[in-house]
Amino acid sequence: MLRNALCSVASKAGRVCATPSGVGRALFSTGPQQQHGTFYEFRTYFIRPDQNAAFLKLTNEKIHLRTAHSELLGYWSVEYGGLNQVFHIWKYDSFSQRAGVRAALSQEPQWLGEYISKAIPMLSSQDNEVTYLVPWSQIQSPPKEGGTYELASFQMRPGGPAVWGKAFQGSVYARATPGYGHLVGVFHSEFGLLNRVHALWWYESPDHRAAVRHKAHEDARVVAAVRESVAHLQSQSNKLMFPCSFSPLK
Repeated sequence: MLRNALCSVASKAGRVCATPSGVGRALFSTGPQQQHGTFYEFRTYFIRPDQNAAFLKLTNEKIHLRTAHSELLGYWSVEYGGLNQVFHIWKYDSFSQRAGVRAALSQEPQWLGEYISKAIPMLSSQDNEVTYLVPWSQIQSPPKEGGTYELASFQMRPGGPAVWGKAFQGSVYARATPGYGHLVGVFHSEFGLLNRVHALWWYESPDHRAAVRHKAHEDARVVAAVRESVAHLQSQSNKLMFPCSFSPLK
């Protein structure tokens, strides 16, 4: 009877339930399944206030030692929404690749001696989060270099994309249109705070972002989409960031 009840719930959610004969497949999941191993590690470093300039200078000089091992998507200095912070995104094809990279770096004398030994004392703390691109998003580079980036983070209610995915997608697409900001990518957390989604946007300048924000408040289409999504929202935060000179995304 429990199986029949679960199958009834799955059917209403548009998912197929396995039968005793094996026909069909149970998909008691919280949303679209990840079809590949590629993931993105978000890393945030909190820098001692008196060491911010020195840390950025050191990283600019030595980042090539790190990027020789895996792909850096972007590296930013946080301007608003957090002081003395840098935020960077690293791409990996699998968890085994990341483990291999970490192992190799731990045995790299130049990396340890010229960067890690000097950088670590400059930091007060570090944080990371493992994310996947949502199925309906891909990395889209900005139309030109320069400008500013906004990382908008949304803590959604438990239940996963099966509950709030469609509404959230609609709120993002409502703004991912000409005349608004450029959507770089949308990410869903795998490790860290769960049910968390990040939208990375690019603007020509902070003033451009402010103008877009004002425009969105007066756009009935955007307002309606946001109202539908906010019913599933617990909290949100954002950071406005400038790309470092060595960041691939500029």
